[in-house]
Amino acid sequence: MTGESAVPVVLPKRELYWVFGALMLGMLLAALDSTIVSTALPTIVGDLHGANHLSWVVVGYLLTSTVSTPLWGKLGDLYGRKAFFQASILIFLVGSVLSGLAGSMLSLILFRALQGLGGGGLMVGAQAVIGDIVPPRDRGRYAGMFGGVFGAATVLGPLIGGFIVDYWSWRWIFFVNIPLGIVALAVTATVLPSTSRRVNHVIDYLGVVILTVATSALILVTSLGGVSFAWVSWPSVALTVLALVATGLFVLVERRSPEPVLAPHLFRNRVFGSASAIGFMIGFAMFGSMVFLPLFFQTVRGASPTMSGLKLLPLMGAFLVASITVGQLVSKGWRYRPFPIVGSLVMTVGLILMSTVGVATSTVILDVDMVVLGLGLGLVMQVLITAVQNAVDQRDLGAATAGANFFRSIGGSFGTAVFGALYANELPRQLARAFGGHLPSTGLGSWTPSTLRRLPAAELGLILHAIANSIQFVYRWAIPIGAVAVILSLTLPEVTLRSTIHHPIADEIPFSNTDPLL
Repeated sequence: MTGESAVPVVLPKRELYWVFGALMLGMLLAALDSTIVSTALPTIVGDLHGANHLSWVVVGYLLTSTVSTPLWGKLGDLYGRKAFFQASILIFLVGSVLSGLAGSMLSLILFRALQGLGGGGLMVGAQAVIGDIVPPRDRGRYAGMFGGVFGAATVLGPLIGGFIVDYWSWRWIFFVNIPLGIVALAVTATVLPSTSRRVNHVIDYLGVVILTVATSALILVTSLGGVSFAWVSWPSVALTVLALVATGLFVLVERRSPEPVLAPHLFRNRVFGSASAIGFMIGFAMFGSMVFLPLFFQTVRGASPTMSGLKLLPLMGAFLVASITVGQLVSKGWRYRPFPIVGSLVMTVGLILMSTVGVATSTVILDVDMVVLGLGLGLVMQVLITAVQNAVDQRDLGAATAGANFFRSIGGSFGTAVFGALYANELPRQLARAFGGHLPSTGLGSWTPSTLRRLPAAELGLILHAIANSIQFVYRWAIPIGAVAVILSLTLPEVTLRSTIHHPIADEIPFSNTDPLL
């Protein structure tokens, strides 16, 4: 059964820029809403009275956006990108409006999950549409700008969220999406080419359900373990077993499905397999380590939520510059393989530098350390998508793009959970050491950046050093993750970037076309 649903179309430059702008808006919306809520959570809890379910506001969005990614990619492959990209915008906007109107914590969590469902389609849809209308050789510059938008949104989310909460209402965190989403919807409806051919397909519903179960169990145990329940407890064990069993069933089902949602043959493609593994480790190190920078600024340095976002600008700027520069160089004929190698190496150096940051570290040194970390991440992130899209057949473009994003998201989930657990276990040890074997009189659960500043100076100094030392401990554990990313980046083959949208061969790219560049 051969479908030609996602038919590549070469657009004039002017129309291409309009489409690209709309796609960037879509990706900006999805990336922002994965982080923008973090600084508003205390205010939301005070308004809706649901402190026990606070983490679910973030987990609900993360869960649905991640598990829906492979489905959105496969549906775009089967029936065309335009309709499903616009559907994801509409779902996202409906979820945004309902989240802004939420009157209880439960309703907010449910509406955030709906919003995440649309967000997953926005992320993979934007990257796959570019794959349909831009040849791989020219795709680097667009992928670089996508990477810049993603990185900027990751850092700017907490800043914008804090600013909106400080000067308006937390509900406007969701309402600001509406005008941007409407513009993206209007532009894509006008200039994005649609598919005229329609071929009957078989949707892999069983595979979708099993993948959703496996991914949901995995994200829940990594996101809530050590927070809502202990790591060694029956919920953790049950979710882990469920994830493992469902993963095994998913592999069996996909081997027999005529239209698998995540085709097994993709993993026989060395570029896809290598890029997915690298993306997992980069997501692990990136999301797992970046979450501690706002914590450092707000606790150790006493910055407000808005100022803590501003202090992340060196990292964001370096990420943006590196991502765009790599895209331009790849588009001019540079080989893409050296960039993940150099990028993962620079990222590891950045993690080493961040592991030395303490209470007395100067602002200049800290800014330099963040620039190094941002450069490393920017060099590696989006070039992986370009490599994957170049190495697969056009009919697998959406599924391969979604798969690469999926593994990066899962890695980020793992990293956030593992590093969070390391911090939660190390901080009491550091405090006990600082206070001579006894924890301070004020409990850990009652500390906030503002309440910390009300403590006696001597006690505050000991606590701040304990927090800084615990964050250093987390970054030291991130260093081996970066080293593994360096090793995996050496396995990425170099495949000459095509100057046409159609792949010259109807099946997988042969491995003999790879160039072992070392």
